[in-house]
Amino acid sequence: MRLGKVKKGFSNALAYITLAVLGVAWVLPIAYLVYTAFRVTPSTGIINTLFPQELRLGLDNFVRLTKDTMFLRWLGNTLLVATCSCALTTVFILMVSYALSRLRFAMRKPVMNVLLVLGMFPGFMSMIAVYFILKAMGLTNSLLALILVYSGSAGLSYYICKGFFDTIPHAMEEAAILDGANQPVIFWKIVLPLAKPIIVYTVLTSFISPWCDFIFVNTIISDRNLYTVSLGLYKMINAEKNSFNDNFTVFCAGAFIVGAIIVTLFMSMQRYYVEGVTSGSVKG
Repeated sequence: MRLGKVKKGFSNALAYITLAVLGVAWVLPIAYLVYTAFRVTPSTGIINTLFPQELRLGLDNFVRLTKDTMFLRWLGNTLLVATCSCALTTVFILMVSYALSRLRFAMRKPVMNVLLVLGMFPGFMSMIAVYFILKAMGLTNSLLALILVYSGSAGLSYYICKGFFDTIPHAMEEAAILDGANQPVIFWKIVLPLAKPIIVYTVLTSFISPWCDFIFVNTIISDRNLYTVSLGLYKMINAEKNSFNDNFTVFCAGAFIVGAIIVTLFMSMQRYYVEGVTSGSVKG
């Protein structure tokens, strides 16, 4: 009995130590980025020594970021694309999910299976085909192209939202139908007010993808004025041979701002995000 307690205590201690090491390994790069973003170096280049004798912190890197680059314009482009894509994607996902959850039609399950399989393929696999389609339509080098790309396949991510709609009692909709309501009225006035957690979840996941994307932006956009933040920072730090050393701290400042916006958004809506994930995980 006592030996069993010792073994259990040892295994628990080992698990806690492992988790602590993994936690430190996960937090360390973030802490280094924040530290570098605020660190003022004599040459404003990459860190010469990790722990200098004289440590000065300030906003010099953020001043350089806004004055010497087009960061504010890139940030505005990213916000526009992410907001528009998020709105379209959210509407598409909610409508597709509700239709698959509530309506019964021929080939419903095969359609669901096909959408689920297609959604498992990474988006960049279609990058070349999408580029030539946009080029034929004359939409390359435009923010509209990015919005269309990010929101075009939104319906493939229906499964979490559909699982949430499956948990809403059918009796409420049946009562509304007896009162003369049709499906659009039921969807907009009865179902959506009950679906706040899954709407928040969908908005967050739809916003973060275009906000952080680099592959499609790098493929479609070549005009410097239309860069998003991810592409702009990449081009800035790789513009010339010594750009990495000269602009590394400025790059970290930009990355800090981009990450801080996402963290603030998630923290402010964390409760609804968790409710949306857990409620939409049931099988339907």
